[in-house]
Amino acid sequence: MKDVTIYTDGACSGNPGAGGWGVILDYKGSRKELSGGAPATTNNRMELMAVIEGLRALKEPCRVTVVTDSQYVANGITLGWAKAWKANGWRKKDKKPALNPDLWDALLQQIDRHEVTIRWIRGHDGHPENERCDALAVGEWKKILAAEANK
Repeated sequence: MKDVTIYTDGACSGNPGAGGWGVILDYKGSRKELSGGAPATTNNRMELMAVIEGLRALKEPCRVTVVTDSQYVANGITLGWAKAWKANGWRKKDKKPALNPDLWDALLQQIDRHEVTIRWIRGHDGHPENERCDALAVGEWKKILAAEANK
């Protein structure tokens, strides 16, 4: 299996609001950047989309380290929250609906394709790849706002 590192970040202008996500795929020093956005979303949805799209971009099963500044994403996977929510019909322990079940389900499907380790880092702390992913994500929501302003 190939060893790949995926750096991710999501951003929103307002929460909810226009949002974007950014990804850097790193395989043996060769890098590829991906980004996208949505006009009416939340920061957590963009954080999830970044990881999903990064994993989807891999053409074969890989050993992946996902580097994220999202505790929501990191804890949802490493603490088993997402799997528990799914097993409980997308309900949390308190019986309230889990948020973003569509994206959590998509992420769990992608994780099943690969050997994934999640590494949480502090955001906006000078980590070069995290800063670049943030710039990609912010660039996406700015494009959305500019397009809306020009309508």
